[in-house]
Amino acid sequence: MPNKTNPLIYIVVLALALLFFYPFWVLFLIAFEPTKLTFGLIYPLQFPLEITLTNIVNSFNQVDLLGPLMRSLEVAFIVGGLALLLGIPAGYGIAKLTARISNKIIAFLFIINMMPGLVIAIPISLYFYSAHLENTVLGVALAQELVVLPLTVFIIMGGFRSLPRDLENQARVDGAPLSSTFARVLLPLIRVPILIAFILSWMTSWDEFTYAFIVAPIVPTDSTFPVALYNYVTRDLPLQSATFALVATVPVIVLVVVFQKYLKGQYLSGGLIG
Repeated sequence: MPNKTNPLIYIVVLALALLFFYPFWVLFLIAFEPTKLTFGLIYPLQFPLEITLTNIVNSFNQVDLLGPLMRSLEVAFIVGGLALLLGIPAGYGIAKLTARISNKIIAFLFIINMMPGLVIAIPISLYFYSAHLENTVLGVALAQELVVLPLTVFIIMGGFRSLPRDLENQARVDGAPLSSTFARVLLPLIRVPILIAFILSWMTSWDEFTYAFIVAPIVPTDSTFPVALYNYVTRDLPLQSATFALVATVPVIVLVVVFQKYLKGQYLSGGLIG
């Protein structure tokens, strides 16, 4: 007899989907409806009566939205690249250790993610200012790397652990040097974990606020978009803030839609073993 799915599950899923989608819908209404239908009403309607691009055009003309967005893109790609550059060899090395030792190393790496961001950001900012890394793309990227690198190492290590143990030995027996074995045999087989690590690093950097706020000043043209968005909100610019938030959401949606088939739990397995 076939199992029947409880209709209550669909109701709960639909309610949660609407709950998470509603803020984005409000941003859409503010950005694309005339202000007389949003800020001009005490109780604005929850469906669009008129669509206009005037708000978008005026927002880009009145404040600098493109500068922070481009800087966030630069920082995100640097963070993702550095995460792979450091995380791939680290994950490979830790995967070679025994489970007892590697699990402790991974737990130690995640300690920084367990602590409040300000506890870490304020001390390192002193060194960043001494090294003249404040208000620079590289400085923000290096600060955010502290957040994304532990997760990257964890994912990459899980990818290496999922490979057969004899695969590398067989390649070495056939005469392949370690560099060729690593580049031509191992890395192609863990391309999905590598892609996942890059996407998660990129997305984490894209909306990271604390480290960017400490390392970069609150100047729209010199900061990433979360800091600039905070600046516009505190300056009582709700229309520009809503437009900025909506535009900044587009890259994340595109990434999720394009790479959603890779974002599955089984690709993260193997990171920790007993």
